[in-house]
Amino acid sequence: MVYGNDFTGGDDYGRYGGAGSQIPKTELDHIAQPPAAYASTPGAMGLEAEGATPRSKWDPRGWGWKTKLAVAAAVVVAIIVIVVGSVEGVKANRYPNYSRLNYSLKDTYSGTGFFDQFNYFSGYDPAGGFVHYVDQPGSQYLNLSYASEDSAVIKVDTSNVDASTGRRSVRITSKNTYNSGLFIFDILHSPYGCGTWPALWLADPDNWPTNGEIDVVEANNAAKTGNQMTLHTKNGCKMNVKRKETGKVLATNCWNGTNSNEGCGVQAKPATYGEALNNNGGGVYATELRDAGIRIWFFPRSSIPSDISDANSTPDPSTWGTPLADFPGTDCDISSHFRNQSIIANIDLCGQLGGLEKFYNQQSGCPGTCTNYVANNPTAFANAYWEFKSFKVYQAS
Repeated sequence: MVYGNDFTGGDDYGRYGGAGSQIPKTELDHIAQPPAAYASTPGAMGLEAEGATPRSKWDPRGWGWKTKLAVAAAVVVAIIVIVVGSVEGVKANRYPNYSRLNYSLKDTYSGTGFFDQFNYFSGYDPAGGFVHYVDQPGSQYLNLSYASEDSAVIKVDTSNVDASTGRRSVRITSKNTYNSGLFIFDILHSPYGCGTWPALWLADPDNWPTNGEIDVVEANNAAKTGNQMTLHTKNGCKMNVKRKETGKVLATNCWNGTNSNEGCGVQAKPATYGEALNNNGGGVYATELRDAGIRIWFFPRSSIPSDISDANSTPDPSTWGTPLADFPGTDCDISSHFRNQSIIANIDLCGQLGGLEKFYNQQSGCPGTCTNYVANNPTAFANAYWEFKSFKVYQAS
């Protein structure tokens, strides 16, 4: 297309239609001419002016359609990456609202009536331990469980010299069950020694793992590595999310079908269990079970918060700082995975954990085989006992 009066005839068509050679010059005179700058700009009509410098490869006006498609695709990909990255960033930073709850005391387990609120499990161990759990009359007769105004004790038999089918011990389960609450466990002495596998935990034994398990305190053998806190659940509860805790994460899939029921555990420091804990006068484990998540704190005897030690106060976890273990409900529906929880305390022997070579021999340096040691060394279990000052359960109003 040509602008202005420079028509030379033929069939070239002007901007306004018709053949240019047929339009009288007098009619063209009044047609506005294009701006001089535009008309003189190289490539103004998509044509490169003669002798003009070639366009840069970054100038999209010179790109072919394939290049334009490639650039458009790259832009779309970049946008997707940005959006996905933003979503994942938000997801990674999700964290429940552990807002302050108003707790009131519901149950107290203490004094001479401590065991009146528990059932005794009797018979062989469902966890495969080398142990005979004794019923309440038998454990009292054998002095394996007893209570005073100051504390309650459960222990392993230290008298039978030939426990060839397993050594006697105690396992108790609270009659009351809980779907939520704040549990204050005041511990004076924790069991330890070769062959032992003690635990203080919350669970529904008749509906496991459907209703979940919370291992508040668990160790094995010499227990020199400290306490391990673990959740065991049915499928669909994971802890590979943002957490706020001082303990060391061991695993994040709580499903009991993972790694031989490994659970999602958190390891504490050595002073939180066994000989180290006992030498310091014990301490308090506080466990909060709520929809937002499950949190566990440990307080040495010398550092117990006043709202726990003072009988006239009500515990307030919002003032306790970062917990030892944090199991948030971000990717785990707490209320559906943890129900009808009873308080359980026991001292197992050998079994699925205590008898493993890596723990019994390698980690704790215990001699021979676990079952042989347990069967023939009754006096070795002098320190294999729990002593509890009290348990208290608070619930939110």
